[in-house]
Amino acid sequence: MQGKNLVIVESPGKVKTIQQYLGKDYLVKASIGHIRDLEEHKLSVDVENGFQPEYVIPAGKKKVVTELKKLSAEAETVWLASDEDREGEAISWHLSETLALPREKTRRIVFHEITKNAILEAIQNPRDIDMNLVNAQQARRVMDRLVGFELSPILWRKIQPKLSAGRVQSVALRLIVDREKEIIDFKSEPFYRVEASFCPLQADVTVKATLDSRFSTGEEARQFLEDSIGATYKIESMEKKEGTRFPAPPFTTSTLQQEAARKLRFPVSTTMRLAQELYERGLITYMRTDSTNLSSLAINTAKNYILENYGEEYLHSRQFRTKSKGAQEAHEAIRPTFIDRVDIEGTAQEKKLYELIWKRTLASQMAESRVMNTSLKVASDKRPERYGIQAAELLFDGFMKVYREGRDDDAEAADEEVMLPQMQVGDVLQEKEVSALCKFTLPPMRYSEATLVKKLEELGIGRPSTYAATVDTLTRGRGYVVKGDKEGQTFKVTNYTLSGNTVRSSQKNEVVGGERGKLLPQEIGVVVTNYLVEHFTDILDYDFTATVEADFDEVAEGKKPWRDAIAAFYTPFHAHVEDVLAEKTYSKVSRVLGVAPDGQQVVAAFGKFGAYVQKGEGENRQSASLGKGQLIETLTLEEALKLLELPRTVGQLDGVDIVAVKGRFGPYLKYGDKNVRLPRNADPLTISLEECQSLVKEADTEKPAMTFLAEFGDIKVVNGRYGPYIKKGESNYKIPKGVDVAALTETDCQSIIENSVPTTKFKKRSKK
Repeated sequence: MQGKNLVIVESPGKVKTIQQYLGKDYLVKASIGHIRDLEEHKLSVDVENGFQPEYVIPAGKKKVVTELKKLSAEAETVWLASDEDREGEAISWHLSETLALPREKTRRIVFHEITKNAILEAIQNPRDIDMNLVNAQQARRVMDRLVGFELSPILWRKIQPKLSAGRVQSVALRLIVDREKEIIDFKSEPFYRVEASFCPLQADVTVKATLDSRFSTGEEARQFLEDSIGATYKIESMEKKEGTRFPAPPFTTSTLQQEAARKLRFPVSTTMRLAQELYERGLITYMRTDSTNLSSLAINTAKNYILENYGEEYLHSRQFRTKSKGAQEAHEAIRPTFIDRVDIEGTAQEKKLYELIWKRTLASQMAESRVMNTSLKVASDKRPERYGIQAAELLFDGFMKVYREGRDDDAEAADEEVMLPQMQVGDVLQEKEVSALCKFTLPPMRYSEATLVKKLEELGIGRPSTYAATVDTLTRGRGYVVKGDKEGQTFKVTNYTLSGNTVRSSQKNEVVGGERGKLLPQEIGVVVTNYLVEHFTDILDYDFTATVEADFDEVAEGKKPWRDAIAAFYTPFHAHVEDVLAEKTYSKVSRVLGVAPDGQQVVAAFGKFGAYVQKGEGENRQSASLGKGQLIETLTLEEALKLLELPRTVGQLDGVDIVAVKGRFGPYLKYGDKNVRLPRNADPLTISLEECQSLVKEADTEKPAMTFLAEFGDIKVVNGRYGPYIKKGESNYKIPKGVDVAALTETDCQSIIENSVPTTKFKKRSKK
């Protein structure tokens, strides 16, 4: 082999860079993640013998293991350079065990950034494998396997086949379902908010004000406006107070996920994929961390950059302390490896994420912003209520010159500077317009990916490395949750406006509760959660789940044997599983919605194949599946009758019926034994016979053309019959779950090709 030293890293993306730094005496190879794991389709844990994990080498990793065994046997020294977290420590341990590495020739090295100095320093400071971290990872892996393998069969038997449960996954789902229940129980109440526009007599400027009282009815609001005709307005009080705003800490994994979702609209999985690429290219530090700590080198580099580019008044070097519940492993925060590298080469998404990290890091070392907050009260000589005017004048921008933190559920929101003209107590204000607007009290907001991650972190549930996988499992795994938009409820309201001496009314549609890009529980998610909460209260308890994470932390610190942590949980849990399996109770959900125009009862229920609505009984009964985002708990009779309009016989072509049908993946046409997809915007309830006949004929005469989503030379991203895949030459490659297909780059595709095997074409076996 080349050189006497074999260096094994996790990802192929690091190999070239690290090889370049270490030179010809070292050979760098990738394990491509874990080289062994628990068997996929069996428990693979020996419960009777201290929960001993039964590890196997997956079929896809045998070639890698064979190569690494050969190279490690030839090497004088093997350097295990997997990532510096618990998962990475476990990977190094699995490598040492599987490759049968002698301790005297094995070195464990870690680095949190891929730079020449960091790599060479790691080589100079090797250590042993930290078995406390390994055992913490084993404890998590074993407990999650035990929970999943014991709970899932209960769901199969009591609710529906092929369902799954998980220690963190199920608790995250409960958060989403509980929030939906809060929204269902919430009753929006109308109220009137009064807003006014005033103009100081000595200035041609309009300022906005809001009344300090709300009115319950339109009559009260109209009476207020009528009473205000001809009113004189004066500034009754003015309070000025200088405030200070502080920069946010550098990014941890969860705060990066949250801010990228707010500002860049990135799904959590996309953020982590991009961060991994930036790390492997040596552009940022390790992207899985709970720490807000910066190295002294990073602080000093940022200091020099701020002094040179902004001046001394903008500098305030500081060290942030990690406050997150159950923080683990004292890593650095996520930061650029070189602060003076302002721009990078890469995709548009990579550039945006890097810029976000760069700005946040630099801002954390900049001076506080100073703001003058002004609060005015405006009195009327006609009514006792007061108007309030709020303004913020930016006295010194400080860190805000570089970066302003986003806000949940309003990615475009920012601290806006509001300038007021020179005014003082006693000044008369001229009224321009006063409006009484009908609004509604709002239910709690549904979780977005960002706010769910924030809540999980607050509760101490899961860890940075688990958040992306948890969200992905919920949304892509079993259909418990969909990410989408929720249409609001529309109310006709009457607003009132006072202009001059006249009060006018106007009609408007007010939409209440509409949301975009939120996590919406599906009926199956609600059913599973309700069942688990009823029968496995502890597992679904937020504090219990956080306590388990704290146990893992104690294992990582060497304070608790990992088998003890598992035993304390498993013994009572397993006994309870046995009791539940013995029960004859099943999850039944049913709700009578009302009576159809033909006199038959309409019911919404949950059955073997999911949620459905049914009209009538016996041979004449009619049923239909619920649509995406529809819940039994909130479905109306009108919505149910709409669902029951399908299947709809539109007409015939050549004596054969054309039927519009609603399927699992959307509406389509059934023509004999053929299924014809409807165009995206076609409504199966209104599509004409002529349109259907045309679609059927097209499907008969044209073979669907292969749709290319992207091309990079001989590599193509193709939208096939069963979804997108990568094609190179005559070989096809699956795109891993969670990968944003629209954002795939040539580098992404090449990495997927290198780290996977082509899909095989199955041929029917001939009978001998």
